[in-house]
Amino acid sequence: MYGALWRVLPGPWWIRTLILLVVAAAIVYALFFYVFPVVAVWITPEEVTVQ
Repeated sequence: MYGALWRVLPGPWWIRTLILLVVAAAIVYALFFYVFPVVAVWITPEEVTVQ
């Protein structure tokens, strides 16, 4: 899978690496600011049973 992704991206290796870093940063941003706040509504810390 990673090899196929690497072959699909355009440009030399340093541009491919830059593209992958930007995509990874965008995914992390979306998770922290859109996905995790929505999921946090369903998680209640009062129900934790660790003693």
